[in-house]
Amino acid sequence: MQASDTHRAIEAVFRIEQAKLIARLTRMVRDVGLAEELAQEALLAALERWPVAGVPDKPGAWLMAAARHRAIDHLRRRKLALRKHEDLALTLQIEGEEAQADADAALDDEVGDDLLRLMFIACHPVLAPEARVALTLRLIGGLTTEEIARAFLAQEPTIAQRIVRAKRTLAEKRIPFEAPRGAELAQRLASVLSVIYLIFNEGYAATAGEDWVRPQLCEEALRLARILASLAPEEAEVHGLVALMEIQASRLKARTGPSGEPVLLLDQDRSRWDQLLIRRGLAALAQAEARAKAQGIAPGPYTLQAAIAACHARARTAEETDWARIAGLYGALAEISPSPVVELNRAVALAMLLGPAAGLKIVDALAAEPALKSYHLLPSVRGDLLKKLGRLNEARAEFERAAALATNARERTLLLERAARCAAPQPGGPPA
Repeated sequence: MQASDTHRAIEAVFRIEQAKLIARLTRMVRDVGLAEELAQEALLAALERWPVAGVPDKPGAWLMAAARHRAIDHLRRRKLALRKHEDLALTLQIEGEEAQADADAALDDEVGDDLLRLMFIACHPVLAPEARVALTLRLIGGLTTEEIARAFLAQEPTIAQRIVRAKRTLAEKRIPFEAPRGAELAQRLASVLSVIYLIFNEGYAATAGEDWVRPQLCEEALRLARILASLAPEEAEVHGLVALMEIQASRLKARTGPSGEPVLLLDQDRSRWDQLLIRRGLAALAQAEARAKAQGIAPGPYTLQAAIAACHARARTAEETDWARIAGLYGALAEISPSPVVELNRAVALAMLLGPAAGLKIVDALAAEPALKSYHLLPSVRGDLLKKLGRLNEARAEFERAAALATNARERTLLLERAARCAAPQPGGPPA
């Protein structure tokens, strides 16, 4: 194997094993920033050794052993410099782990618990939401700072600063490396789920830039959610989020046309929907509903949204969509997680069920909501309902207002095209 091939193999192995390494090292040294540095040192050691000696049979175990040795060396140096009894005790504890079974067994031991703890740390509420996203993608997703910056159309130094500040905050606040319990578990789990879904949504409907979708972010969010589901199998909402994202991801290929232009849900070619992802999503939804029922709790917001997505997935054509069930599910979602956006979506469902006038009544009532002041989908929905009612001049104005608020170039173009199609027909000319 050539050196370049070996380097590519090392980088591939490291990306797979990085989260496990950092999780285990964080438990050892109680510092996520230091853990990441030690993992990088293990990577450098592999880059030096493997091109000469060859890739070991168990590369993950090799990296873990190399990283663990460096952790012990670091703690020994710190012990000599500071003479802290707690460091000595921690060093002895780690040396005891080192003397346990072979490195391969040690690699798998408790790694699931360590990964779960790392997720809770990366998504800790003490961090700003954008910092949680960057740190999660860096530590657990294994994305480079450059990749994160490119995905979110941000400057690389900005992302780097967020990550550095996040790690510093965690160290200064002395956030313990442990999974929360009781009421705190629910609060922290909600933070983890929201971060993962935020990552997915940025890929599913990019907020800015020239691309309507960014599949890499959807795939990364799905991977993180699947990991979380395997680590917390009894949590109904984890399965609910997996279900929601699996079903939504099934539409990704149909969401854009040949030139990358957006294709709205009701206009999509459903033969392009990924049936494997739909089946996986429906299975995860069944798990979420079964877990909730077994625990005597009502379905949570992600499970309800997954049930809504399932209604679309089960409809062979747009006309077969069960809008009555969708409207009812949005009503249930509004009860447990009320928001103007949920109400806007309920208005769309009611418009499909009862006619555009019914939906417009709700939309007009939302016009005064401060949270929707800059939300481009409010005038977009209103424009669609007005167009169906034949009020074309008003519809055109709404689509133009939506385009002015939209920050994604592809979506802005779509909205302006819809506005142009609402132009009033000229005397003697063709209908609009």
